[in-house]
Amino acid sequence: MTDKWHVNFKVNGKPVSLDVDPMMRLSEVLREALGLVGTKVGCNEGECGACTVIINRRAVNSCLVLAPQAEGADIWTIEGMAKGDELHPVQTAFLEEGAVQCGYCTPGMIMSAVALLGENPHPTEEEIKDAIAGNLCRCTGYQKIVRAIQRCGEGG
Repeated sequence: MTDKWHVNFKVNGKPVSLDVDPMMRLSEVLREALGLVGTKVGCNEGECGACTVIINRRAVNSCLVLAPQAEGADIWTIEGMAKGDELHPVQTAFLEEGAVQCGYCTPGMIMSAVALLGENPHPTEEEIKDAIAGNLCRCTGYQKIVRAIQRCGEGG
């Protein structure tokens, strides 16, 4: 039996303190322990980007992070993007540009976009494509996603 590790971090601005199996992935903690199921799990290998969250302002595949590695981190998930009933500007742009189809990749794609725009408020098309390169989408063809992110980079 593996001993539990105590971890402390913030999720969507709220402190979290819990005991976890040291081999538990952050994606599992978010979904199973905290009920934040907006973070999807596709491959569990860091290939698809469905589990992308923002950790300390950077887009990260949460399936590649062991829960103890998140100690002291500031973590944001798709559930933390809206302010009450008001969607985050990136969420609004995705809806208005039709960048949402089946929706499975959408949370991770939005998190990658938010991290990019936080670092670079006016990215070029190439910078956008580079930022979302780790997020696979089978439905949209990416054009509407790129347009939605460009729209936000232009001030909405």
